[in-house]
Amino acid sequence: MPNVLVYAETRGGQARKVTLEAITAARQIADQVGGEVHAVVAGPPGVESLAGSLGEHGADVVVVCAQDAMAHYQPDVAAALVASRARAGAYRAIVFSASAQGKDLAPRVAARLRTTLASDVTSFTLQGDAVVVTHPGYTGKVIQTLKLVASPAILSIRPGAVAAAKQPKAGAVETAALPELPASRVLTTETVLGDTKKLDLGEAPVIVSGGRGLKAAEHFKLVEDLAAAFGNAAVGATRAVTDEGWRPHADQIGQTGRLVSPDLYIAVGISGAIQHLAGMRTSRCIVAINKDKEAPIFKVADYGIVGDVFEVVPALTAAITAAKQGS
Repeated sequence: MPNVLVYAETRGGQARKVTLEAITAARQIADQVGGEVHAVVAGPPGVESLAGSLGEHGADVVVVCAQDAMAHYQPDVAAALVASRARAGAYRAIVFSASAQGKDLAPRVAARLRTTLASDVTSFTLQGDAVVVTHPGYTGKVIQTLKLVASPAILSIRPGAVAAAKQPKAGAVETAALPELPASRVLTTETVLGDTKKLDLGEAPVIVSGGRGLKAAEHFKLVEDLAAAFGNAAVGATRAVTDEGWRPHADQIGQTGRLVSPDLYIAVGISGAIQHLAGMRTSRCIVAINKDKEAPIFKVADYGIVGDVFEVVPALTAAITAAKQGS
């Protein structure tokens, strides 16, 4: 039976949103071929408690490696663990998230298995014996279609490209031992989290981003207030803004920053350089606010507001606040 394998990322003892998206994607592939979804999760003792959540989102089997040595992400060990499981099963595809960790791990597994990898995938389907995927290329100027005929095909799914959905399956637990390896070339001894009070850009359903049209760092409060009005929004920025020091580089969205696909993306004072568009153009709905009606951002926006951000954004914030209070 052609099954699908998923690597399940965790953070703070919980399955990440991108993991649930990856399992949903794997479920879609497995249902097309009549197979099962098997999820591999590694972490310290207690990580087996995540089996219920993974099963709820479509995992038939959860392969657990619960060891103190896996309290932090260990790339060599994780790659060997996933590759070992892949060799032992009849897997048609292996699915990762195109998160920072997934981008690090997926190529390592592909190299071990000597198979094909398609990264930053935004859609996928099966056509005969091939897995056909699309992903943005040339900094988002084109959408490339790739046909993967090798088995297993390895995919990393862009965060937000697939909406996590509950599709309850057994979530039966199997245990896996640490693979025997020579000394690892990379050993993670500590994981330092950023501001845990902030919603992660890759997991936020709404992102409000600011550009140089805000004119000064202190004016980013307009963006922060709009994000706060939504209540489930993260704040992003362009590279020009982060290079100026107005926002931390962790907030940068674009070709050399974060790649995001939220349900709603609001671009405030952003002209729309191709490098920025490469990181957000797959958002489900894009709203652009800019005083320049010729700004490139309007070419990809679903809704455009030509106006002064210092007038439009406060009015929008007030309208959203009022709407939420009345709901």
